[in-house]
Amino acid sequence: MNGLGLVEFERHLRLERGLSAHTVRSYLSDLRDLEAHALARGLTSPADLHIDLLRDWLARLHDSGLARSTLARRTAAVRTYTAWAHRGGLLPDDPGPLLGVPRAPRALPRILRRDQAAELLDAPRDPSPEPLRDLAVLELLYATAIRVGELCALDIDDLDEETETIRVLGKGGKQRTVPVGRPALEAVRSWLSARPAWTTPRSGPALFLGSRGSRLHPNTARRVVHRALQKAGLPDLTPHGLRHTAATHLLEGGADLRTVQDLLGHASLQTTQLYTHLTPAHLKAVHSRTHPRA
Repeated sequence: MNGLGLVEFERHLRLERGLSAHTVRSYLSDLRDLEAHALARGLTSPADLHIDLLRDWLARLHDSGLARSTLARRTAAVRTYTAWAHRGGLLPDDPGPLLGVPRAPRALPRILRRDQAAELLDAPRDPSPEPLRDLAVLELLYATAIRVGELCALDIDDLDEETETIRVLGKGGKQRTVPVGRPALEAVRSWLSARPAWTTPRSGPALFLGSRGSRLHPNTARRVVHRALQKAGLPDLTPHGLRHTAATHLLEGGADLRTVQDLLGHASLQTTQLYTHLTPAHLKAVHSRTHPRA
């Protein structure tokens, strides 16, 4: 095979689709595996990617014991590629829509209770740069329900102290404005007062910095969350778990699903419905309060 044109496809994913670097890497890895599978069967052109070959590839992956979530992602990668290749004339027909999408299990991430969230954020910290930064990271993740990548991409000018909001650049390059809240705003202000101690020529306008002055890396932000939860003796969560916690607490506090969708930056309300959940006790209380025949 002369190749699937993955250099051009990567450019399409990054520049036209605006997908994250992580997603682009995953898609390309999946397609390189498909490319090797096709080569092993003597196929010589992208036009030879017919539905039987794609199903055979997915069947092999299934037999190897891959999780359904991984199979679902690989199917999505192939469908994205075949649609692009068909539009570009590399494929006479698009076999992607004929592929079934394996349903990934809808396991909800663990969340903190309200009292646990308060315990995490109210823990005493000394006023040196690292604890101040860590508290600002925790407060902002919980207050805004933004993704860890969105948090690390924030610049100082993205914070509007007058309106108490932040400007967030989300998936697909879509921008949204998210309320911050007073405690998170105060935590960020305290961090900004300490930020000059870590500033270097590499810092640029980044809101959050690592100890060497570069923009905070998502992996470091994840360690901040894990370390703080462990120190407080609370269940271990990822930053995504704090995002889920914030969304759940908003709904329990009376926020409507459409508002939560906007805050989370979801393109589809269906995504928000799958992402959020309410406790049975809260649902029962709302039903009792609002339904005429409760």
